[in-house]
Amino acid sequence: MKVQLLRHTADAERLCGAAALTTTKSGTPSEIFAKIDPDTAKEVIKRVTGYGHGSVIEHASFTFSIEGVSRAMTHQLVRHRIASYTQQSQRYVRYDTLKNYVTPRSITRDADAKKEFDETLKKISETYQNLLQKGIPKEDARFILPNAAKTNIMVTMNARELRHFFNVRCCARAQWEMREAATEMLRQVKKAAPALFGNVGPTCVELGYCSEGKMKPQDCDIAEIKKKFQAL
Repeated sequence: MKVQLLRHTADAERLCGAAALTTTKSGTPSEIFAKIDPDTAKEVIKRVTGYGHGSVIEHASFTFSIEGVSRAMTHQLVRHRIASYTQQSQRYVRYDTLKNYVTPRSITRDADAKKEFDETLKKISETYQNLLQKGIPKEDARFILPNAAKTNIMVTMNARELRHFFNVRCCARAQWEMREAATEMLRQVKKAAPALFGNVGPTCVELGYCSEGKMKPQDCDIAEIKKKFQAL
């Protein structure tokens, strides 16, 4: 898996800070944006988002390349509907080797499970290639491909939706592949816009409580999780 922040709104924190002040100042947005300095913008963002007013940070957007992840993962990712997605198409991309699939670590650690997994994927790949050789279009041959099939996807979200995304997908209960991608995305946006994402993480980190209720994993140590995300 590779995650890369490709682009983000220029002067994202100044822009969001100016948006926040636009609601309480008599000046125009352009005047406020021209005058606001980075430190003031950071203070305003922290104060306003601390009140729970998230609409002002929707003006900043962040675009990522998420590469070499499974279709199982991206099926979950696109459920976050306040976002834009462009995904590699199986109508055009061929799957012909085991390198085209994601193998979960739980399977890798079990030799017998790994052997059975690989043999199944090999058979799937062979059948897929046979279908293509028989003249079956790739868009139809792909019906045999599993959730393990690798894909690449470009994702754009605004800062408010990203914060919600991190609350949910950085959680210990999130699917491991999604959690790893979300955590790396958070690490990168923290560097790009620390005032927008400095205190963000799973719900227990940002809001101080576990939103999973009875579904909370027994081995989940909130104190350790907080340390982990504060250190990103």
